[in-house]
Amino acid sequence: MLVEALKPGAVVTGPLLPEPVEIIAVIPFGNSVKLIGKGLATKQVREPILSQVQLAQLTISPALQPFDGDPARFRLGIEAQRLGLAYEYDPYFSLSIARVDPLPHQLEAVYDYFLKLPRIRFLLADDPGAGKTIMAGLLLKELKARGLVRRTLVVTPANLTFQWQRELKDKFRETFEVVRSDVLRANYGQNPW
Repeated sequence: MLVEALKPGAVVTGPLLPEPVEIIAVIPFGNSVKLIGKGLATKQVREPILSQVQLAQLTISPALQPFDGDPARFRLGIEAQRLGLAYEYDPYFSLSIARVDPLPHQLEAVYDYFLKLPRIRFLLADDPGAGKTIMAGLLLKELKARGLVRRTLVVTPANLTFQWQRELKDKFRETFEVVRSDVLRANYGQNPW
């Protein structure tokens, strides 16, 4: 190892050092070199005098990582973290990312009943036009935001399948694949999910 590679802030390790040492100063000492450093684990000052042969046994890690990353990627990461935690502070988080104006009874069903229970398993049945799609979409968005759901099965009457599929895509940005009985018969014995 060249003496020029030993710079303040670099971390060296080797068989002659009891722990990784952050270099504070390097002092030439005839044919040898005196390292002044601080142990990373114990914070003790270390001052070994090392010959050229002993220096060759050291491995050097670069100084601390610079703070010159891509600011756009940093902002993207921070935004992802913020969204990941948003539901903890905003009880109506899915409303802010959905394209719907829910009615009070829909909000009550999702936030006061569905999400309050420790195990969420419901059969959502209501009168025609009561907003079952909106309730299901809000519930799905909340569960996804909280990391509680990975897959979803929606069972609808055959004549409403494409209406549900379209509304969940338009209002909640959720894409579903329609699995009909002919698909199940064609792939008999295979898991369609």
